[in-house]
Amino acid sequence: MGTFDERPRLLLSAFVMNTTTHILGGQWRHPEAQQHRFNELQLWVDLARELEEAKFDAMFFADVVGLYGDHEGGWASLVERGLQVPSNDPLVLCSALAAVTKDIGLAMTSSVIQSDPFQLARQLSTLDHISNGRVAWNIVTSVLENAHRNFGNAGLTPHDDRYDWAEEYTEAVYKLWEGSWDDDALLADKVRGIHADPSKVHKVNHRGTRYSIDGPHLVAPSPQRTPFLFQAGSSARGKKFAAENAEATFLFAPNVDYVKKQTASIRALEAAAGRAAGDVKIFGGLSFVIGSTEAEVARKQAEYDEYLDLHTIIAHIGGGIGVDLGGLPLDTPLGDVETEGAQGVLQAAIASVPGGKPTIGDLARYRAKAQQIAGTPDQIVDELERWQDAGIDGVNIINQIIPGSYTDFIQGVLPELQRRGLAQTEYAPGTLREKVFGRGPKLEPTHPATRYRGAFSDLSAAATVKPNDLAPLRV
Repeated sequence: MGTFDERPRLLLSAFVMNTTTHILGGQWRHPEAQQHRFNELQLWVDLARELEEAKFDAMFFADVVGLYGDHEGGWASLVERGLQVPSNDPLVLCSALAAVTKDIGLAMTSSVIQSDPFQLARQLSTLDHISNGRVAWNIVTSVLENAHRNFGNAGLTPHDDRYDWAEEYTEAVYKLWEGSWDDDALLADKVRGIHADPSKVHKVNHRGTRYSIDGPHLVAPSPQRTPFLFQAGSSARGKKFAAENAEATFLFAPNVDYVKKQTASIRALEAAAGRAAGDVKIFGGLSFVIGSTEAEVARKQAEYDEYLDLHTIIAHIGGGIGVDLGGLPLDTPLGDVETEGAQGVLQAAIASVPGGKPTIGDLARYRAKAQQIAGTPDQIVDELERWQDAGIDGVNIINQIIPGSYTDFIQGVLPELQRRGLAQTEYAPGTLREKVFGRGPKLEPTHPATRYRGAFSDLSAAATVKPNDLAPLRV
């Protein structure tokens, strides 16, 4: 391993969801787990304060807006097992958390299918204001058919069409965030009675395939203007979209060799998009089993294994790839599963599991353990250095139990990370973007959104303002 001063710090994010079962199914039954209290604001307030005290960079909220397809012939088992249902709106929760925190980033997922871009732009600008610039948006396109049907679509929009949709959606919100208001448009001048200079406020007149938006944006520029941007596309089109638009992206991280290949691919795409190396921070999704001794690690691992529900994990996987893998014994070889129209994605799932001919149970166990690092703090940080050498900039920490998984990390691993200079001990001042990149609060000039800065000056209200409209009011 290298000396401590050779390495940049690792960015740390807590990967959560306002539901009972997020990634590791069944763990809510653990005696110490509190995620069944997901409806209680205090659970999230306490966790946010604990993470902020530990100087985590962000609290990242995943989300879905539909059910995970059929499992065991229908959707009843999804409800029975609590697979991301019920789940609550992360934007509303982040609004509450903004009031009780001051430094930690608040990242929330919102799919392009669920909200008109004008509405989302307004909501996130408002949240960026009230949080003093700590908001991030995770851009997703939704792979669940039920989600698309919930918002008026006949079925799941084809993959490439979803990214066409995302391209227009982001174009529209970029226009509103970056181009609608000049920095100095809002005056609030009580003496002259001028609240804002209309010559510096612009309609965007977006006309696209899906959206027609006049504008102007109803919110004056927030501290970041455009919120910090996350995206986690894994397909070729998804990675290209992330390289062009995201400031951070997430990887499924089953092993160091896989991560090396993926990070190299992202860096190449980043360069092809005209962005500088490191403009996209790369997070690996990892869970941890932490103990002061190897015996304690083994004991904790056995406890987690006891409560792990492989059927819920299989429902999660099957819903994501559109194949009902329920109702079959866990020892059924995946190659024996018959499916209509999704054989390709099923074969991809089979190929993802190392070894010979995996069973359904093998796939579930692999998904549960492939992103897990178990060991003492020294062993875990040694391993994280290997992941860092493979190209990751940060870790998106998957939990088994809330708050225990984060408490264990903070009390066990964090001191060793800090001792090696791999974790911050204080927050940098400013917005989330400033804290992460160490530069200004707004998007870097190479980001595609910045093309809309100053692009609408000829569409301002100035043409309708008479010369004496900005004269001082008589008092």
